[in-house]
Amino acid sequence: MSCIAVIDFETTGGSPALGDRATEVAIVILEDGRPVERFQSLMNAGRRIPGFISQLTGITNAMIADAPPAAEVMRQAARFVGELPMAAHNAAFDRRFWQAELALAGLAAPHDFICTVMLSRRLYPDAPSHRLGELADYHGLPATGQAHRALADAEMAAHLLGRMQADLRGTDGRGRCDPDWLMRVQSLPKQRVAQLLATGR
Repeated sequence: MSCIAVIDFETTGGSPALGDRATEVAIVILEDGRPVERFQSLMNAGRRIPGFISQLTGITNAMIADAPPAAEVMRQAARFVGELPMAAHNAAFDRRFWQAELALAGLAAPHDFICTVMLSRRLYPDAPSHRLGELADYHGLPATGQAHRALADAEMAAHLLGRMQADLRGTDGRGRCDPDWLMRVQSLPKQRVAQLLATGR
């Protein structure tokens, strides 16, 4: 059994280094390519949400005012994830907020991250786009709800990662698709991926 925690954040902006904070987090546990458990919560980190972000996500300052404190939510999220490897679409973004919010809650973040953008660029070079919604359409994945809300996006990323695992497993079911292999594939130069998948090295 192989499990991966697929995460998505909604935030007040693009960088915790610039003072931006998370406003919502969602995590979907993917077990052998299937979503099996979910965690989602708004969070109050004491930062106002800019108007254009509220228009994009639908998350308002009034909603955040009634949400639990960010540190409390992050402690719950950390317990939910445990020591599982993690994944996200454009993982560099979500990893920064995962690490920053856990640090503010006094917790470590020793998690490896799989990036479905990097994997998509290597596995599906002919896809018209590597944006999450367009990849979902490209592969005929299930609709998951309103884009730019954490649970809908985490669900969609989980379905995409499950499709990637199925494609790597192959029709004979013998191909590797475990987290270590996914991280190896995403780190390779694009021209080496076909060779790796064909030979296993």
